[in-house]
Amino acid sequence: MKKIYIVLTHTGTLLSRLIRSYTKDEFSHVSISLDSQLNEMYSFGRLNPYNPFWGGFVHEGIEFGTFKRFKLTRTKIYSLEIEDDKYQKIVGLINYIKNTKQLHKFNVIGLFAVGFHKRIEFKDSFYCAEFVKYVIETAGVKTNLPDMIKPEHFKKLENIKLLYEGKLKDYNIEKVNLLEKLVKPHMKEVC
Repeated sequence: MKKIYIVLTHTGTLLSRLIRSYTKDEFSHVSISLDSQLNEMYSFGRLNPYNPFWGGFVHEGIEFGTFKRFKLTRTKIYSLEIEDDKYQKIVGLINYIKNTKQLHKFNVIGLFAVGFHKRIEFKDSFYCAEFVKYVIETAGVKTNLPDMIKPEHFKKLENIKLLYEGKLKDYNIEKVNLLEKLVKPHMKEVC
């Protein structure tokens, strides 16, 4: 078994506040990471930290791009354990999209349509939640995700586990693992 990581974020930018105002949700963006350190984190979003409407496939990171610029970004980071073969399919799908990113577009119209409870999709075009859902489901991971997807929906995936909540810049997997080890024995004693 392997783990993937679902990273929900809210940067506080004008666009993220606009998205939040019409969705009424806590988070306005979702990414998928292939590692717990979030070095291999991907989504569809802004290609330039200074231009919210020029978007596409992005390799994201805590220390570069949009998240580096917006240091107060709030996050919830979840892990989801999946079978090895499905993990490898996710890696393959992400690599395919990475290698053909010029063929894939940012679905800005679909992003705003969600606010009006409409689903507008285009071939080879994604906004963040559509991309993460596409990758997970195409790899064969069973989900209960709706067709009209928002970042918040990923919180309800079966067997998803919350690892961290707070500022993205403060995320440190070693601290998360240490806290988890300290909390688990205590919980067993209480039970």
